[in-house]
Amino acid sequence: MSEAIQNIVDAYVKLGNVKALEELKSHRQSLVIALDGRNGEFNFDLLLEQIRDEIDRIDCGLRKLQRPSEP
Repeated sequence: MSEAIQNIVDAYVKLGNVKALEELKSHRQSLVIALDGRNGEFNFDLLLEQIRDEIDRIDCGLRKLQRPSEP
């Protein structure tokens, strides 16, 4: 995973910017959809692995911002 995406996620978590994290995640999910299953002369497996790892990092950030449910 790139250090850059972790720094971005950390900054959004520190700012409490859930919307930005959701948009970041949505953009990466659209990249996965666009690249997944493409056949041809290029192999996107490594790139897809990196994008999925970034989505996992974003999900971690979103979980940090979730408020515990009140009884």
